[in-house]
Amino acid sequence: MEIRFHKWQGLGNDFVVLDERSGALDLTEARIRGLCDRHFGVGCDQLVLLRAPDGPHADVKILFFNADGSEAGACGNASRCVARLVSLETGRGEVVLQTRGGILPAVVDGACVTVDMGAPRLGWRDVPLARACDTVRLDLPGGPGACSMGNPHATFFVTGTLDPMEAGPALEHDPLFPERANIGFAWVRGRADIRLRVWERGAGLTLACGSGACAAVVNGVRQGVLDRACVVEMDGGVLRIVWREDGHVLMSGPAEPVFAGIYQG
Repeated sequence: MEIRFHKWQGLGNDFVVLDERSGALDLTEARIRGLCDRHFGVGCDQLVLLRAPDGPHADVKILFFNADGSEAGACGNASRCVARLVSLETGRGEVVLQTRGGILPAVVDGACVTVDMGAPRLGWRDVPLARACDTVRLDLPGGPGACSMGNPHATFFVTGTLDPMEAGPALEHDPLFPERANIGFAWVRGRADIRLRVWERGAGLTLACGSGACAAVVNGVRQGVLDRACVVEMDGGVLRIVWREDGHVLMSGPAEPVFAGIYQG
């Protein structure tokens, strides 16, 4: 089976983008895993599927899939990439995305894209957690903050050295997270400046995580260690995050096409 694809990246967080707007593709979990495989497929952190929106309120509908074939509710870096892709198609600088996490307006200025990621969900059932907890500081060692940005996040604010490759896998599968969780490790360098690494559920350690950067700022503000406007440096580069007073989180950063091709598998 031949599948046409586009490869995009945002801060090194890379995506295979497939288009179902003109017809359905025969995608199974096994085929998604094959496409995402870096040795036997195209290779990416997540696969992104484009569909026609459910109504006139959006330009495109997006589904996100992790490299293990499971579906994700949101992906910030991929949202920026899709916004720029649609902007290049239409010539418009404003794009509206439909995701399972909600409607996301975006503004495209060249390679820089700002996405309104909506308001974080802060209740323990919204994350979700397996039991009632104060999401400002979970009752886990290290006292991480937790929220949902369309997908579950827990952020640990680290003061010493820590290897996400060692700590991330067990925390992703901690019983407190019934749907697993994206685990962020943040080093606060100032009230408007953090260093962040994220172990993503179903994908592992990535060069950048847009929703994780949003969650880190939200969790840092709630724990009193960050301001609402923050620079977040990850392995792949920098995002600028603003948690507005109206509750919405704005994420700004680059989105770049890499190549296009045909996958046979």
